[in-house]
Amino acid sequence: MAASQSLQNHFLLAMPGMEDQRFARTVVYLCAHTEEGSMGLVVNRAQQLVFSDILVDLGIVTREDVIKLPEKAKRLKVLNGGPVEQSRGFVLHSGDYVVETSLPVSDDVCLTATFDILRDISSGRGPSKAVMALGYAGWGAGQLEAEIADNGWLACPAKTDLLFTEKVDTLYDRVMASMGIDLSRLSSNAGHA
Repeated sequence: MAASQSLQNHFLLAMPGMEDQRFARTVVYLCAHTEEGSMGLVVNRAQQLVFSDILVDLGIVTREDVIKLPEKAKRLKVLNGGPVEQSRGFVLHSGDYVVETSLPVSDDVCLTATFDILRDISSGRGPSKAVMALGYAGWGAGQLEAEIADNGWLACPAKTDLLFTEKVDTLYDRVMASMGIDLSRLSSNAGHA
C-alpha cells in the first residue's frame, strides 16, 4: 500500500448498511493503516466509567484525592474504543505531549498506552487535549479495504476539533454534516460499475 493510500489519521464512518451491529453509527479514528492491517478507536461512544474511577482502580490517586484532580482530568472522556481487548486503555491526545512510548498518528495527534500519561494527566502535566479509550477496533490485512469496497465504511480526513470534542454523542452526525452529506439520502447498497 502506498503512503498516499493510507487512511491513517482519517475518520471511518459506519454506513447505514454496516453488517456488524457493534459498529452501527460509529466514528472510528484510524490510528494505523498498513498492508499488515489497521487499528483504530471508536470515538463517539462514551463509557459509563469516568476517568477518576480508572485512576483510583489503578492506584494512581486515592478516592479522597479525586476532588484535587485538575478540571481537565475530571472532564476527560472515557470511550468504548472497540470490541478488541476492552480492558486495555489507550490515550489519544494532542501532539504537545510526547513521551518515549507515544506513537505519532499525525503532526498533531499521538497515541500513548502507558501509565505515565495517566499520571501526568492526573497531575496537570498531560496533553492539552485528550480522550481515553478502552478497547480498540482492528482489521487484518486487506479486511478494512474489503469492508470499504462493500460500502461498510466511508472515510474522510480527521479534523482535530471533532476528534477532541466533548459532545461525542452527536459526533457521527457532525462529521457527516462537515462532509456535506445528508444522512437521509445515504443508501445501504454499494454500487459497482
